[in-house]
Amino acid sequence: MSDSVESIQASLASKLSSASSLDGVELLRVEYLGKKGLITGLLKGLGAMSPDERKGAGQAINLLKTYAQEAIDARRDALLDSASPSFPVDVTMPGLAVSPGGLHPITQMMYDLDDAFAALNFEVFQGPEVSTEEYDFDYMNFPPDHPARESMDTYWLKNVGGDSHSAGGNGRTCLRPHLTGGSVRRMMMGPPPYRFVYPGHVYRNETTDARHERAFTQYEALIVDRDVPFTAGRLLIDTILETVFGRPVKTRMRAGFFPFVEPGYEIDMECQVCQGKGCSVCKHVGWIEVMPGGVPHPNVLRAAGVDPDEWTGFYVNVGLDRLVMMRYRIDDVRLFHGADLRFLNQFR
Repeated sequence: MSDSVESIQASLASKLSSASSLDGVELLRVEYLGKKGLITGLLKGLGAMSPDERKGAGQAINLLKTYAQEAIDARRDALLDSASPSFPVDVTMPGLAVSPGGLHPITQMMYDLDDAFAALNFEVFQGPEVSTEEYDFDYMNFPPDHPARESMDTYWLKNVGGDSHSAGGNGRTCLRPHLTGGSVRRMMMGPPPYRFVYPGHVYRNETTDARHERAFTQYEALIVDRDVPFTAGRLLIDTILETVFGRPVKTRMRAGFFPFVEPGYEIDMECQVCQGKGCSVCKHVGWIEVMPGGVPHPNVLRAAGVDPDEWTGFYVNVGLDRLVMMRYRIDDVRLFHGADLRFLNQFR
């Protein structure tokens, strides 16, 4: 066995010294260390030896294997260090400029809205992405049997020590399916009045298509005061849309039902991809839903410790991804969530 080890080591050393290319070194690695290599064959033969022979032979073969790996790596590094560039290099030429990065268009829009609302004396609030059923459903006035509580819509998380669904009630945790629970979190931090916005990512268990994603961005705004006129709600809507598009945008409000507002509204804007003429994005109706809104439900205010007989307000929730689509006339939201730099570099 010792003769074989010494013979293989000498053979490898000789061949490595004469190897003049990286391909040649790789062939030697396969010849000696590959699955059918010479050193691998020695290791496979250990099983046929007696225990006493196996111990000494195993140590010698392992030393040989270590030598082979180090010698091959050293020869590869030496060839790389001595390699000449495949094209002439003029060291007097100026270097290549570093390509600057840029904000993702959704992030940029979020910052634009933050700045616009900060100018109106609104606070920017951030809540946790991992939330609970208590904040996102119970406090939001969702009935116990509401379908949004099911796993077909919400990503429930497994609690430590057991399945999330076994916890029952408000003990369950989830990836927040909407930002609205953040309103109660913020109101619990201090007494009214309130003026704040709260942007962030949300998660829904739904099929992706040109208008929907499983992870997307929302932007919510809330005013709570003793007397909040309907025009305050229009101010929120107009501020958001004029900030995004740099000009007034046609909108319409329709009656809508949401557990956390009463009364509630569906707020539509004129489709900016087709300018109201009708396209696949707006389903050929010329309008696209961009946000729900309305007066916070009394039960939501009570959950936050606010007396609904004394305080009222107005709330809007913006699907920020859809507004980005409108801003740049993009007809598929999935493009913004991909990693195609050819697409994303357009917004730098």
